[in-house]
Amino acid sequence: MVTQAEQLRARTKEFAIRIVRLFKSLPKADEARIIGKQVMRAGTSIAANYRAVCRSRSHAEFISRMGIVVEEADETVFWLELLMDTGIVREILMQDLLTEANGLLAIFAASHWTARQKRKAVPPMAR
Repeated sequence: MVTQAEQLRARTKEFAIRIVRLFKSLPKADEARIIGKQVMRAGTSIAANYRAVCRSRSHAEFISRMGIVVEEADETVFWLELLMDTGIVREILMQDLLTEANGLLAIFAASHWTARQKRKAVPPMAR
């Protein structure tokens, strides 16, 4: 039986692979390469940092690391939108990847929010 964490690890890795493929397909123009490097850095970072989340040794570490994943996912969405909005990549070609980026962002943001709420519910002396 595959756990939800294992499913997300596989999903984020597949997303990273798709980001690398996107980067390789970008035009060789300077603006495409500059934005492409940013999206590659942020998009592949989601998977790497989620792996770190899975290895968290405490609730506080989980919250901190999940916050990084949320930031990277949000940044990835921004760079993908910028590739579309500048006309470097046609929107029709980016729609599935952008949908997945937004889906991952929603999952991780909800998990981060829930973890922070649980932290607030625990009295300071019990931490």
